[in-house]
Amino acid sequence: MIRTILFSLALLFASVGAVGTRAQAQSQPNEPLSIVTAAGTKLKFQVEIARSFEEKARGLMYRDALAANAGMLFVYPKELRQAMWMKNTMIPLDMLFIRRDGRISHIHERAVPQSLDTISSHGRVLAVLELRGGTAARLGIAKGDRVRHKAFRE
Repeated sequence: MIRTILFSLALLFASVGAVGTRAQAQSQPNEPLSIVTAAGTKLKFQVEIARSFEEKARGLMYRDALAANAGMLFVYPKELRQAMWMKNTMIPLDMLFIRRDGRISHIHERAVPQSLDTISSHGRVLAVLELRGGTAARLGIAKGDRVRHKAFRE
């Protein structure tokens, strides 16, 4: 029910043209984030934080490229099932679904640009990290790895 409501709100928001220009696709200030893999490797990224409803609805839409060490972190007020989609997103993305403790609970790799298919968190998560498509496989990021950022309790 909540997913349906959020999905409907995102559709409404997009349909009224509030996210339709390249000027609105400007990036937010970056923050450091790291992922510690099961092998102990610490991977460093600079991520934009999607805080407001508008920033979350826009996400990485209308971008032509995303740097190898860049991404966007969507942080929610509490752990809930989340659903994402790729409408108006021009580049493939890896979506990492993250629990409150910073552990990755699910990864959806190489989401297809422009797709309207729902991408589910497969459970309750506090955040979603979007990275350039293929990053998880290239760097060996896996379910259970720990994301380190101030949004997650240690």
